[in-house]
Amino acid sequence: MLHYLEQDLKSGTPASRTLIENVSRRSFLGGALTVSGFVMAINVAPAGAREALKSYPTGAAGMPHGVITDPKIFIAISDKGDVTIVTHRSEMGTGIRTSLPLVVADEMEADWTRVKIDQAPGDEPKYGNQDTDGSRSMRHFIQPMRQCGAAMRQMLEAAAAAKWNCDIGQCKAQLHEVVNTESGEKLGYGELAQAAMSLPVPALETLKFKSQDEFRYMRKGEAKIYDLHDITTGKAIYGADIRLPGMKYAVMARPPVVGGKIKSVNSEATKKVPGVEGVFEFAGPDAPPYKFAPVGGVAVVANSTFAALKGREALEVEWDHGANAVYDTETYTKAMYETAKKPGKVIRNQGDVDKAFAEAKDTFVGEYHQAHMAQAPMEPLVAVARIVDGKVEVWAPVQSPFGARKDIAEALKIPIENVTVHVTLLGGGFGRKSKWDWMIEAVHISQKIGGAPVKLQWSREDDIQHSFYHTTSVERIEMAIDAKGKVTGWRHRSVAPSIVSTFAPDSGYQFNIEYGMGFADMPFEIANVRCENGEAKAHARIGWFRSVSNLPRAFAVQSAVAELAHKLGRDPKDMLLELLGSDRVIDPKAAGFPEDFWNYGEPYPEFPINVARLKGVVNLAAEKAGWGKTLPAGEGLGIAVHRAFASYVAMVVHVKIDKDGTIRVPEVTAAVDCGFYVNPERIRSQMEGAAVMGMSAAAYSAITFKGGAVEQSNYADFQVATMANFPQKVSVHIVEPKEGHHAGGIGEPGVPPFAPAFANAIFAASGQRLRSMPMGDKIKV
Repeated sequence: MLHYLEQDLKSGTPASRTLIENVSRRSFLGGALTVSGFVMAINVAPAGAREALKSYPTGAAGMPHGVITDPKIFIAISDKGDVTIVTHRSEMGTGIRTSLPLVVADEMEADWTRVKIDQAPGDEPKYGNQDTDGSRSMRHFIQPMRQCGAAMRQMLEAAAAAKWNCDIGQCKAQLHEVVNTESGEKLGYGELAQAAMSLPVPALETLKFKSQDEFRYMRKGEAKIYDLHDITTGKAIYGADIRLPGMKYAVMARPPVVGGKIKSVNSEATKKVPGVEGVFEFAGPDAPPYKFAPVGGVAVVANSTFAALKGREALEVEWDHGANAVYDTETYTKAMYETAKKPGKVIRNQGDVDKAFAEAKDTFVGEYHQAHMAQAPMEPLVAVARIVDGKVEVWAPVQSPFGARKDIAEALKIPIENVTVHVTLLGGGFGRKSKWDWMIEAVHISQKIGGAPVKLQWSREDDIQHSFYHTTSVERIEMAIDAKGKVTGWRHRSVAPSIVSTFAPDSGYQFNIEYGMGFADMPFEIANVRCENGEAKAHARIGWFRSVSNLPRAFAVQSAVAELAHKLGRDPKDMLLELLGSDRVIDPKAAGFPEDFWNYGEPYPEFPINVARLKGVVNLAAEKAGWGKTLPAGEGLGIAVHRAFASYVAMVVHVKIDKDGTIRVPEVTAAVDCGFYVNPERIRSQMEGAAVMGMSAAAYSAITFKGGAVEQSNYADFQVATMANFPQKVSVHIVEPKEGHHAGGIGEPGVPPFAPAFANAIFAASGQRLRSMPMGDKIKV
């Protein structure tokens, strides 16, 4: 998401750069660099040259921005044959730290048991785009990593051919060694490493990629998560695990209302708390947009986190809450409903909607609401920072390390070369850790204490009360129905504070990225369609949350379909398929899409909206769930489908209502068409997690404001699905990709269909229609 916003809000292309990496204990060998027995590259192609590589032979379309495919950047081989693969994406539970190196290992015929993984620091000129968000790590990097692996394989084969003085056609890489197919001789990768690394990287058009039947690891689902043992045994290093000599500990008191300022501070009691060593005030931004700047406040530095927390409790701070103190959830929500009843800014216009409604035999109107949400990952925010001789180092569980590096350099007014950002494992992210305000806080605190290392720890309360929140929204769906029960007109009005308010002056309207998430791209075959956006000014920091605006749009659209089916006496699945219409690729211009229609950053010809794929996952999920079967009283099935991040997901949720009205979910059936894929085990895992997070959003999670401040503080009042009530079984069915079905995203697309399928199942089981998220986990009986 950050990359997309930067591209949309700023113009310009990356400048050409030459990078020289300084490494200690080095010696040059034939144009390569040897470090502790490893052969590594020192040259980086200029950005312009990298971006000129546009062809994707298999599994993806045109090369996205910020991609580097030089194998010497990502692969190192020791003289003993151990292979190290650099992963430049952040690991937060998706398995990306395993899956992308697995692609490299497969193409280069490396033995996975001899592969080590090294986490890249924040350095996009060297590694390419590092914003681990937008469900694009596999979507954008499967093919570049295949290129890296295939190039290294051919370099190893060429090095072997030179040693044997034979034709390269006789040399075949096979499980960590190169075999001479005529003589039977073998050379291990360690024996070939130095010679291979001294060779030029093969041109893209000369690369020979494996066919699917030659894959050793891809598509098999057999490779374990690289860090699985360390994670399960507590050895894995997360942000809070970093320890540096002489490290201090800090927490901050922040203004409860965004944009608030310090009026006065009395820290005398704090300074008397045992272990407290200092109290420092920090000013926040003068005015919005705030971007990712810290909100300001008072830092307490101590010899332990406990002492710092006790010191913060003793602080007496008077705040000037500022203009956003007017923010009240109840009042604001009523205003959104009123706005949704009125015409808004037209975003999509197809046919003659006014005529369709004027001539309608009947109409349908449904209004759907979603509350703000916090990402609330299990691991609260934390960062360790130090400044030595004008050089800054930061360790943090961050999704966008290079963005953090740039802003830290700007905040301290130092060259970016003097900033290093180390990426730890993330204990969940969901978009919150794509913002780095807390890292800048840590650096400023270190600066205040003479550059000494300091760990800034956010509490759960800090995280929930000072987040960048998923937007709140009201979605109003209106349908015109003719005498035959056919939908002839569709009007969708969306009212929500925009994420763009975080980055630019707030117009009160959303922008093309938000419009492209289940709103302007609605796929139904209806002759007359209008999508309108009503004004809603932001009074909180709005940020991305897993699947972003797809959540309220899928909830509204797919709930409305099931409501229409009930109104017309139709089966919900049949109604959904009828509205989807004929198998076709939607023509954005003919469908009245806006000129700046956003397609998840992908070229539309290669990643079109393919209705046949939507219908395919609907039919597959329905079949596997036993759609139409007779269920006991108090049970029901609900169905929903959504396209997001270039993938198609349908879900059938099975709901069971207990005698006391508690809503249980014994099973979820998901059908996923994500195009070319690598790791089916991770796809299943992501769908399972999406069902749980989907239930959190659908039934439990809400952030509300009173006097501009967040009313929730911890999991006790900002609830999520727990072991007491969560989807008991998630069955995942992956559609095998057809030719031309490029890799789509997988981390986020599973979340949007859950809430509408859940609501539709509740209606099927109880006859009660719930239109506001969170819906709760109990109904009246």
